[in-house]
Amino acid sequence: MPETLGQLFQQAQADVVQLPKAPDNLVKLTLYGLYKQALEGDCLGKRPKAIDFVGRAKYDTWKSYFGLSQEEAQQRYVELVNQLKEEAMVE
Repeated sequence: MPETLGQLFQQAQADVVQLPKAPDNLVKLTLYGLYKQALEGDCLGKRPKAIDFVGRAKYDTWKSYFGLSQEEAQQRYVELVNQLKEEAMVE
């Protein structure tokens, strides 16, 4: 029986923490943005102050997915995690 997108998304969330090597910061931000878009939808809050570098980077990444459907964000998250898993097997 084929898995639903929701099930694949949940599995990808579990898989990403099991990777043998943590992704670089840019990939982590991408995963964060897709995750937030998939769960909460469009970013509507205020942008963090300039001194909050991490918060601002996370906000900007999530905001970059504005308008992307939650289903599409889930799909992209799953695809990115699968790509990371494949790369880990090659190394």
